Amino acid sequence: MAKIELIATSAFGLEAIVAREIAALGYERVRVDNGKVYFAGDESAICRSNLWLRSADRVLINMGEFEAKSFEELFQKTKALPWEEWLNGEACFPVDGKSVKSKLFSVSDCQAIVKKAIVERLKECYGISWFEETGPVYRIQVALLKDKATLTIDTSGKGLHKRGYRELAGEAPLKESLAAALISLSRWKHDRALIDPFCGTGTIPIEAAMIAQNRAPGLKRDFAAESWPQISPQLWIKAREEAEDLWQRELPLNIFGSDIDSKALSLARIHSQEAGFTGKIFFQRLPVKEIGSRFKYGHIITNPPYGLRLNKNEEVENSYRELGGVWQKLETWSLHVLTALPQPELYIGKRWDKSRKLYNGRIECHLFQFFGPKPPSRQKSEE
Repeated sequence: MAKIELIATSAFGLEAIVAREIAALGYERVRVDNGKVYFAGDESAICRSNLWLRSADRVLINMGEFEAKSFEELFQKTKALPWEEWLNGEACFPVDGKSVKSKLFSVSDCQAIVKKAIVERLKECYGISWFEETGPVYRIQVALLKDKATLTIDTSGKGLHKRGYRELAGEAPLKESLAAALISLSRWKHDRALIDPFCGTGTIPIEAAMIAQNRAPGLKRDFAAESWPQISPQLWIKAREEAEDLWQRELPLNIFGSDIDSKALSLARIHSQEAGFTGKIFFQRLPVKEIGSRFKYGHIITNPPYGLRLNKNEEVENSYRELGGVWQKLETWSLHVLTALPQPELYIGKRWDKSRKLYNGRIECHLFQFFGPKPPSRQKSEE
């Protein structure tokens, strides 16, 4: 098969991070759009991108993009696409849809028309009139934005944030993909200490450990495309073997998580074990104000309560004051805080150096970054 155009979807604000991850895998980035990064590769790219992308939501096959202002136009242009390259006579192909600022605003009608067009195409290709749909699942999406239709097939199945280690979840969990993006944006390296003083069920420390040891985030789960006959099982085996070989299991880590919720910490320890980091990440029940470190340089990367769902504002503001006090004591450390609380510098006690708008689910947040001094060795190497 010739090169396949793929789309890695992401939360808004993370496109550059996903593009960087794609480049690190050696694939050509075609273009970046809102919530999407287009790239090209062969069948093995489907395997490797699903296994390795940390901050993406899904990997999709881009079947086609075109203008569609009428149902007839949507039908004919959908039918013209080479669906037989992926869908055989037994394929199960449900169709999802969404429409934003488009003349074709009825999502259910768009789904039905796309389904009918694909069936008509496959009838001509296979010479059969009825499809049982008892085979592998190829979930198709028709997405309309300003009258432009994009038709894709989902290769991932469950969202890529579902790594397989966090079957148990606490309240207000942070998505694994967003946690990984926070660590990437912090520029933290494994030779520095890392503390999350609001670690909850352990997502940020576990994702940091994965990044540090170069552990593929999708190594402990499966994907929709693994059941597709078009992709050889040997490609999946090879991709998983590569990931196992690149996992630096013995690399020492200085990663710490703390919280005042003992139930959440119990889950964090279970999740750490499930992820393969037993004894590598250290969790402790500790109030924020009591946090300290023997390490001269490090990063605090955290997602404190926002005061929107789980806590009262007064309690939240006090938590930020305590966090600021801890950071002031750790004067050579950097602080990275994802929050929906406006102007956290009022409580932390210093103006942030950098701010980036992100979304935690549907909640608009900002990653506020307060940079400490560079360690002497790193500063010297950069000079």
